[in-house]
Amino acid sequence: MANVSELSQLSCRHPEFHFQLLSSLQQFGFAVVVDHPLTLRRVQRIYRDWHIFFSQDRAQAYAMNSSEQDGYFSVGEAEHAKGYLQRDHKEYFQFYPWGRCPASLRDDLCAYFDEAVAFGATLLGLVAEQLPDEVNARLSEPLQRMIHGSQRSMLRITHYPPVQKDSELMRAAPHEDINLLTLLPAADGPGLELRLQSGEWIKVPQLPEQLIVNVGDMLQEATAGYLPSATHRVVAPLANERNQSRMSMPLFLHPRPEVALSQRYTAAHYLSKRLYEMGVA
Repeated sequence: MANVSELSQLSCRHPEFHFQLLSSLQQFGFAVVVDHPLTLRRVQRIYRDWHIFFSQDRAQAYAMNSSEQDGYFSVGEAEHAKGYLQRDHKEYFQFYPWGRCPASLRDDLCAYFDEAVAFGATLLGLVAEQLPDEVNARLSEPLQRMIHGSQRSMLRITHYPPVQKDSELMRAAPHEDINLLTLLPAADGPGLELRLQSGEWIKVPQLPEQLIVNVGDMLQEATAGYLPSATHRVVAPLANERNQSRMSMPLFLHPRPEVALSQRYTAAHYLSKRLYEMGVA
């Protein structure tokens, strides 16, 4: 496995951050960002509260709505990666501000959602400023404007149950995200890995203060491949590692449905195609 040092930490306070961000996204489809404005104490509280939620019998009251794609997805309803038949070994709750959510857990989710979307818009703006003119010329509208008024950006609270030792289950098989940009605060356990262009896999750093930013398929489509969608996975603990559950919380920044990603796809068309491929629609 390649050396983790190939993926450097990028500080938002560094005067060259905007250049470093684009360089990392172009090389890896991933960036490890620190000194960001997101409230990590709130993230830790969400992990704690939702770990309790998943351990109780309350989740089925919010069973997922297949048309709206909000609510609780059980292990048996979880998505599978494109090209894989076996579903990922995880359960999760997909939160939209307009969607369903236990009242006692809504305030923290809404507050985190708002600050993460705002920071995501800032990052899209920084990326757009550094793109070559010919790439920006292909865009149907500026990147950061694509998410203005979008009702499809979504926060996913994910619980990966413990995996039996010697099991071949994948917590999340190799996949690419659908959306424009994903913002992922540090999970409460290891397992995230990134595939390099060489085909090698590296372990993504596991630091409490970090925020992973990664390119999704829609941004790859909109930039005609200039920014590559990052292939990543979540692996189960090794035989000599502690076998425990894991919480993570990606924010998926989605454009409005009518946004033209390219001459081939609108955002709505692309999303419906991918949801079908993943077995959840």
